[in-house]
Amino acid sequence: MTYVVTENCIKCKYTDCVSVCPVDCFYEGENMLVIHPDECIDCGVCEPECPADAIKPDTEPGLEDWLALNAELAEKWPVIDAQKAPPPDADDWLDKPAKLAWLSREPAG
Repeated sequence: MTYVVTENCIKCKYTDCVSVCPVDCFYEGENMLVIHPDECIDCGVCEPECPADAIKPDTEPGLEDWLALNAELAEKWPVIDAQKAPPPDADDWLDKPAKLAWLSREPAG
């Protein structure tokens, strides 16, 4: 099992989860984070730290596409190993539905 970052992270990109991860398995895109599924040790400490409730265990139904996307983008984006300030408008995007259209595939810059 691994944990997966889902749509709720898009445009919020809170990094509270990164500060507690013992293996640095988070990768940073322009407006979202992902978890590398081969590096996650399934400790679960990141899940309750996410203010956007964007981190889920991959055993939850319906997350197959998100697991694939996390794996794909983790190969392209840089690792993030320290907490950063969220985007200035992160709270405005919190709890908004259907954010996939806003996903940038660009790495953090």
